Amino acid sequence: MATTGLTLKEQTAFLRDSLNGKPLTPEEREALLKSHLPPTPSSSSPTPSRTNSKRAKTRKVRLHKPKTGRIRNFVHFVIYQTIALIFSVFFRFRRAWRLFWYKVCGVMGHHHRSPEWIVNDVKNLEQLPRHLSVVLDYNEDDEDQGTAGLEGLLNDVCEIAAWSASAGIPLVSIYERTGALKNYPKQTYEAISRTLETYFGPHRCPSLTIKSPHMPSYSRPTTPTSETTEDGTMTSRPHLTVLFLSELDGRNTLIDLTVTLSHMAQKGDVRVDQINANLIDAELNDHVSTEPDLLILFSPTVVLKGYPPWQLRLTEIFHLPDNKGVNYQVFLQALKKFGKAEFRVGK
Repeated sequence: MATTGLTLKEQTAFLRDSLNGKPLTPEEREALLKSHLPPTPSSSSPTPSRTNSKRAKTRKVRLHKPKTGRIRNFVHFVIYQTIALIFSVFFRFRRAWRLFWYKVCGVMGHHHRSPEWIVNDVKNLEQLPRHLSVVLDYNEDDEDQGTAGLEGLLNDVCEIAAWSASAGIPLVSIYERTGALKNYPKQTYEAISRTLETYFGPHRCPSLTIKSPHMPSYSRPTTPTSETTEDGTMTSRPHLTVLFLSELDGRNTLIDLTVTLSHMAQKGDVRVDQINANLIDAELNDHVSTEPDLLILFSPTVVLKGYPPWQLRLTEIFHLPDNKGVNYQVFLQALKKFGKAEFRVGK
């Protein structure tokens, strides 16, 4: 047997487990193969005891490594907490300073419910928005500056309407996601009218119109459109339009308009090439509102909360960091920023 070195006689005895007719014992089988086995390992090769000692040393080294890892993790944790603490203190201090400064500016620059004071604040501005829009929140539970719920929302609307009328802004759109005030046009009209009378007096009070998309407008028909001055001349009374918007007037209106135009195109009432951005813009202006020149957010972050997207293509958006709640200083700062803005449409 060439591969193992056994002779033919040894191979036959090993396979048949017998030699010369006698069965082989286990010792005799080992004797047949012993001469053909490799030599035993020398003393220079590692003994099991040496191998075990090396493994023990390796285990000791491995046991020491986690201590270094724990120290490193602890150092990283301390550094992270230190940086987080520094930034937390910085942001809290900055927020407290801004709130303090807003309060100081609010006290020093209070309008005192006087239109002349507001006119004096905006008289040096190069331009004023013709259409002003604001985003308000309706919270039934949260209290903000002493007011909450529908009454607080209505008070904010009345103040913004009075500020806008005093500054000479003819159109104000109030966006509130749920549209809570849409169902009370008469009550809203009366509340805004009373606030305007406290600012302007009963004889110089601007005329008022309350509007909402897909709903009839509300105004008092007996309101005179002109007034008599002290020298006997007749002057036109300023007019203020307050438009209420909600989330339903945004994307849902775009979807309804798309479906309507599709049906009209299928029936042949309108050609496909006539459906373009100008047509969509005209329809949305008629059914929702025109594009506001300035949008004021009385919140610390820029969150539009579902505001109609088509109307915000060229709108200037303003907010003050860390501010929360409707106040006159945010309104005035927004008008000042808009007065310095440059509009380069298509340039």
